[in-house]
Amino acid sequence: MTTSTDTKENLKPTKIWKCKNAECKAWVRDEFAASEQKCPICSGPMLRSMRHLPPVQNKAKSQPRKPKSDF
Repeated sequence: MTTSTDTKENLKPTKIWKCKNAECKAWVRDEFAASEQKCPICSGPMLRSMRHLPPVQNKAKSQPRKPKSDF
């Protein structure tokens, strides 16, 4: 069973972009943000911020190649 302290230990400070519009709750991690910083929901301006989020593995693990004789 996971406790709230276990979850808090897995979080790390992460750079994000959040929408400036107070009614819009959109945000995106910096590493997944587009080069043009427009809100993906309301198209408003975005500003930099920080959040404590769990780490994300954003690279697929490479699979070993099968020899051609296995095809």
